[in-house]
Amino acid sequence: MKTVPGPADRVVVVGAGLSGLAAALHLAGRGREVTVLERDPGPGGRAGRVEHHGYLLDTGPTVLTMPSILADTFGAVGAALATELPLTRLDPAYVARFADGSTLPVHTDGAAMADAVREFAGPAEAAGYTRLRDWLTQLYRAEFGRFINANIDSPLGMVRPELARLVALGGFRRLDGQVGRFLSDERLKRVFTFQALYAGESPMRALALYAVISYMDTVGGVYFPPGGIAALPQALARVAADAGVKFGYGDSVSELERAGARVTAVRTASGARYPCDAVVLTTELPESYRLLGRRPRRPVPLRAAPSALVVHAGGPAGRSEVGHHTISFGHGWRSTFDELIVQGRRMSDPSLLVTRPTATDPGLAPPGRELYSILAPVPNLDRGPADWTAESGSYAEEVLDVARERLLPGFEPEFTHVIGPAEWADRGLVAGTPFSYAHSFVQTGPFRPRNLPRGTDNVVLAGGATVPGVGVPTVLISGRLAADRITGGTP
Repeated sequence: MKTVPGPADRVVVVGAGLSGLAAALHLAGRGREVTVLERDPGPGGRAGRVEHHGYLLDTGPTVLTMPSILADTFGAVGAALATELPLTRLDPAYVARFADGSTLPVHTDGAAMADAVREFAGPAEAAGYTRLRDWLTQLYRAEFGRFINANIDSPLGMVRPELARLVALGGFRRLDGQVGRFLSDERLKRVFTFQALYAGESPMRALALYAVISYMDTVGGVYFPPGGIAALPQALARVAADAGVKFGYGDSVSELERAGARVTAVRTASGARYPCDAVVLTTELPESYRLLGRRPRRPVPLRAAPSALVVHAGGPAGRSEVGHHTISFGHGWRSTFDELIVQGRRMSDPSLLVTRPTATDPGLAPPGRELYSILAPVPNLDRGPADWTAESGSYAEEVLDVARERLLPGFEPEFTHVIGPAEWADRGLVAGTPFSYAHSFVQTGPFRPRNLPRGTDNVVLAGGATVPGVGVPTVLISGRLAADRITGGTP
């Protein structure tokens, strides 16, 4: 594994999102002097928080999986996840609702889920689910240690025995086809392949190795912390500060000072200067390369994942039958992905993720009130011609109407807060998407932008744009991989 040459005792981390906080904790745990610089008034990055008249809104991720990775992040400085951020395991992880009116609770316990599938689609599909669960587990074990949780310096670094195992398991075939080996019910196939959209691909095109995302939530489990997902970066930052990490908030980084191929200091917009031996950049990739003064050499430009429009809505309680996470599938499936990714159009028959966080933590809303977050995938700004500044409000009403028709009849919110491609773009997110670059074959593993950029000896990248990719568990891993590049691995 290639590492930063020379001394690396003082490290500046740019960005207090999840990847930056993870990098800071791992570096501090290995004895480095760490300073984190963040343009916002506090930590969080994409995992942000908006307060509105007693409602506490998570403006970023709503699904939290793989607590073992989170435990490792806290454990880097000797802190315990159970003490710092106790988690509630959601059961069911999701409720899937289909256009034909059928409903399936998605349990992460194997026996409970087999029973649910048997009742939903019959004994043959239940047996298929059991085989699928075993395949997902084998795929995860073959993939995680060597290809997700490790730095790879080049495509040749993938040539390991585990690669042959991945090939034998069908990891480089198409996701939809591989899941179809186990399940014939099209509704069930959706439950175990919709996660491809998190990777920016359709199930018909995504590599089957991305079934590991399905493993994370349908086998590993979905969790929720008290105070919502935004409580996670707050806890990480608190623990990091207790471990000696210094934070500078409300000041954006403007320049990297150099001496030859090394960065010697980081300057901010206010004029502050932070001398350093190494830098971790967690900024969006275009901003990282602006600071580095270079652009990546790629034969094909990077392709961004689809975006999302999220409608946060609060109002009177009274719909306790709506679970924490509900996936509402429309009739369309292949057409939906074609519209989003190929045609750059909004979904004509939308599938939605409806989250009711107050089902688990009522304190996120005032007494007698409920909070909902309704996520509708939409094209990113590179693909879609829509003027989202003008159209965001009207489409939010359309999304609310669909949610009312399917799940929330008669619901009239007392407030809404809408975040769409225009708002993501205002935050500097590439192509107005919170999901960064798609995980196509040429943007996966060693073909994804490297976390050791060329031309600078002591700068490392972290975040969803680099390895291993998008998602809460993976960006936490990206912070640890960045720390490994500086310190040479875990002691």
